Amino acid sequence: MSTDTPAEAWRDAGVPDEDRVEALMARMSLAEKVAQLYGVWVGIDNGDGEMAPHQHEFTSLPVGWDELIQNGIGQLTRPFGTKPVDVLTGATTLADAQRSITAAGRWGVPALVHEECLTGLAAWKATVYPSPLCWGASFDPDLVERMGAQIGATMRRLGIHQGLAPVVDVARDLRWGRVEETIGEDPVLVGTIGSAYVRGVQSAGVIATLKHFVGYSASKAGRNLAPVSVGRREIADVLLPPFEMALRAGAGSVMNSYTDIDGVPVAADPTLLTDLLRDTYGFTGTVVADYFSVAFLQTLHNVAESPGDAARLALTAGIDVELPTVNAYGPPLIEAIDRGEVDVALVDRALRRVLLQKVRLGLLDEDWTPEPAVLEETDDGVLDGESQRALAGELARRSVVLLRNTGSLPLAAGLRLAVVGPRADTPQAMMGCYSFPMHVGVHHPDVPMGIEVPTLVEALRADPAGYDVRYEQGVPVLGGDDEGIAAAVAAAADADVCVAVLGDQAGLFGRGTSGEGCDAASLRLPGRQEELLEAVLATGVPVVLVLLVGRPYELARQVDRLAAVVCGFFPGEEGARALADVLSGRADPAGRLPVSFPGDGGNQPSTYLAAPLSRRSEVSSVDPTPLFAFGHGLSYTPITWKDVAGGAEATWPTDGTFDVRVTLHNGAAGPVSDVVQVYLHDPVAEVARPVQSLLTAHRVDLEPGETREVTITLHADQTSYTGAYGQRQVDPGAVELRVGASSADIRETISVSMTGPRRHVGFDRVMEATVTSGAAEG
Repeated sequence: MSTDTPAEAWRDAGVPDEDRVEALMARMSLAEKVAQLYGVWVGIDNGDGEMAPHQHEFTSLPVGWDELIQNGIGQLTRPFGTKPVDVLTGATTLADAQRSITAAGRWGVPALVHEECLTGLAAWKATVYPSPLCWGASFDPDLVERMGAQIGATMRRLGIHQGLAPVVDVARDLRWGRVEETIGEDPVLVGTIGSAYVRGVQSAGVIATLKHFVGYSASKAGRNLAPVSVGRREIADVLLPPFEMALRAGAGSVMNSYTDIDGVPVAADPTLLTDLLRDTYGFTGTVVADYFSVAFLQTLHNVAESPGDAARLALTAGIDVELPTVNAYGPPLIEAIDRGEVDVALVDRALRRVLLQKVRLGLLDEDWTPEPAVLEETDDGVLDGESQRALAGELARRSVVLLRNTGSLPLAAGLRLAVVGPRADTPQAMMGCYSFPMHVGVHHPDVPMGIEVPTLVEALRADPAGYDVRYEQGVPVLGGDDEGIAAAVAAAADADVCVAVLGDQAGLFGRGTSGEGCDAASLRLPGRQEELLEAVLATGVPVVLVLLVGRPYELARQVDRLAAVVCGFFPGEEGARALADVLSGRADPAGRLPVSFPGDGGNQPSTYLAAPLSRRSEVSSVDPTPLFAFGHGLSYTPITWKDVAGGAEATWPTDGTFDVRVTLHNGAAGPVSDVVQVYLHDPVAEVARPVQSLLTAHRVDLEPGETREVTITLHADQTSYTGAYGQRQVDPGAVELRVGASSADIRETISVSMTGPRRHVGFDRVMEATVTSGAAEG
């Protein structure tokens, strides 16, 4: 647009968005342009503990605040999520900061504000929802979308524009500390649930950010921020599909992976961040740097010789915004441009994306106000109200997985319960590493948590079933002594049932047993917890094991002696009540495993999504068969599977659809739920494919006496895979559709012949089944 455009055209909401951006860019100096390409982390204090890798090295600002804001600021980093801040005080402070930014710069461009929001907005006194593994265990995208909508609405009330979630990495090695942040080990499940979260958050008019593009979860030995060596087929068929699905859901931002893939850091890889993400997928939003990842090109990856060189590599690759604060994209970038080392066109490319996002968020409108809506409300800034807690509880109940039951559950009313274990009587057991209490609050022990998070001991003592509860810790998560174990044994011996509550302490960078930087050397229960479990089992009293964990653990040595096993992962602030509801039988367990539990030899990193050579064989002494398979989960009153049938013809065109019909009946006195899972087995393919892989999963809820027929319409595109020459293809030939209640509980196998020519498909392929259901005759 020419320079004679009216000066305020970029503020006019009636002007096309792109024209508004060009009108503003035409007036901006280089310093003003560059200032829009970085965040600023104000208020971070290294004495408060490290919330991000290498935080202490990079968080100091190059100049004072007044000088820094003269050219504007692209983003403000975590004004509510850095320290415990009263919501109204924080909103007022944010409004003041935005006023100072818009007043100082020539063009009055506000900063975009971002926060973490993986298990709810990471702010003091905000709701802590269940962790992503719980989302996966729910197999309920509609419920996750409702949660996302609540999170997005809370962000918008506070003047926050962007949330750094969801994580759509597919779990590949269960030793990785960030398994708790993933949705599961299957790309279809991760993509379906992750897309629902995106739709929910963005329905509130804020931006969701997909993490971490791509390969982060496939690091060697399950170590955080470690190299990745995977083939293009694993990237294309396992790691990328969830991103593709979530981009289709409209995700407005993507965050790069820290890792390098086969030696090339993702933050410096234009084939991923531009050729694939932009040119192939058509993504038009912003790519934001994972914290300090631009600087890491010099300090960790050693592919840049200076901060300016790191800025050149990252901008060329396609990173638009440096987060969390200004390093390489500040003066070093301007100096590199002045020396002719960086083309200013790269700055303009990133700037267009940043300003277009601000335009669409309304930040450049004439009537924009810096005052967050929460300051106009009359509820004193309550962030954890009744509706939030109710939804957190609903999702928690939906996600509890019953892994084993010999008849001890549900617990009869009035039992004497010995509740033992380090996770039984602490609120921390319910929350993952990116919840505010575990991410930030732990660094401020003198500040109240700010929300009510009952423990399982408290929930069982308050339970209307009238349990007589005696509690002994036994051992902490790590460490402990013989006296503590002896006390737990004494309590168990005097009880009708022992409830052993074991698991993880979520934390960051070694301050826990699960979470970012808390990777596991083995998959045995941490510390002396297995010893405690053996000790209470030796009493002969029935032992119900309750796991509150961020990853699956190896239970093969004890499972046959356990009366029951229940897994809650990190179920959030209402998790204890949800567990009590399930243990007492008021709620039928409905969760299904989003990750498989390892069998004997818990160091095995494999998941269910494995080719034939990954299965048990006569040529290896190691058996990778899982103890509990992906998709597994029991109910107290199982649904009756009355019929499973395919289409009228046992043929499936390579460009067409195929119907699978499942008829389910509830003969119980209460409502029940099950998840119909359809897996693909391809007997002969051009490359070695997984023995079976999930095509779709659909949750079915039935009222007492209800019979329902579910019709699942699959598209041939869903059978596609990356062939020998790197193209995604749909093959003719025989396939099997395995329909069941888990990957190991197949109720019916439907043999189908795919007919027609081989087809090559791309990003526009059909990735999700359609489902219809209706009442059937009982």
